[in-house]
Amino acid sequence: MCGIVGAVNLSPSEPTQEKTLRQMLAMIRHRGPDEFGVYLDKTIGLGSARLSIIDLGGGQQPIGNEDGTLWIVFNGEIFNYRELRPQLEARGHRFSTHSDTEVILHLYEEYGPACLQQLNGQFALAIWDKKEQSLFLARDRVGIRPLFYTLAAGKLIFASEIKAILAHPQTQAEIDPVSLHQVFTFWSPLTPRSIFKGIMALPPGHYAKIQRGKVTIEPYWELDFPAAPVKKGALADAVEELKALLVDATQIRLRADVPVGAYLSGGIDSSVIAAIIRNYTNNRLDTFSIAFDDPEFDESQYQYRMADFLGTDHQVIQAGYGDIARVFPDVVWHAETPVIRTAPAPMFLLSGLVRQNNFKV
Repeated sequence: MCGIVGAVNLSPSEPTQEKTLRQMLAMIRHRGPDEFGVYLDKTIGLGSARLSIIDLGGGQQPIGNEDGTLWIVFNGEIFNYRELRPQLEARGHRFSTHSDTEVILHLYEEYGPACLQQLNGQFALAIWDKKEQSLFLARDRVGIRPLFYTLAAGKLIFASEIKAILAHPQTQAEIDPVSLHQVFTFWSPLTPRSIFKGIMALPPGHYAKIQRGKVTIEPYWELDFPAAPVKKGALADAVEELKALLVDATQIRLRADVPVGAYLSGGIDSSVIAAIIRNYTNNRLDTFSIAFDDPEFDESQYQYRMADFLGTDHQVIQAGYGDIARVFPDVVWHAETPVIRTAPAPMFLLSGLVRQNNFKV
């Protein structure tokens, strides 16, 4: 994952300082330890903390278009960028990198907000249009990648994490009692709220356009619930279609210039994904699991059986109650919201195991 930050003036005021952007980026260095980048003009500041996965040497952000009138910072992965790029080149767009980030930029240049309909991926992005003096923010369809914003001192300030917004000198942290009530009812604040008053999440499947001091938020996608079945046919046909979709979705997510690993819980979902990687790609497969000291929660026997069956290079981290207690403060710091159950803590430990084995994805 990467991290993005930025601040745009909604009315004439002092430009954003590079020092401020770097303070914000420092709070999310864990998201993008490979490199920092900033873009500044009199109206806006954009920043990127990059975890390099695609085009390791050439994908530094922010990235501009051919004439420097559009600039992008981006967190995520666009799985179909290889298919989109030739279409854009045929329309006259010239590329200076091999990254998926630059594909988004030229796609926006060609289609505007409608470009989101063509993206297959998970993303949070910001595009600055110098000509129109407009900022475009967007988030993927189901909100896999986070994006928060607030309005303060005549600016819209945004970031991948709230702690980066709070690093801006013109913001402050204040608990929202309505959000706190939602946490104890639903386990988390309901979008667009965050636990902090005045700091909002851009909803999944939405984009925001900021221009001439006005902020407009629009949906570009929503779930479809047809009144009648869309297709009729034999069960066997449906099974084959589901299999084809799963294989395609897995294969396209393995496009990276770094090694890719997989979680393996021993359950159906992770086992199916690991089996598809093993049987439908040439990728070497490393799998990672959690084992629990408490036998009531431990499912390591199923993990080992599946790893042995698939022949993966398998790594396991053992988690006890003491381990969960030890990392719980870090979990809360990263979650940026009250955590009322301990389930995220073992996943945090598992992520640490993946990182220790030098996997980014």
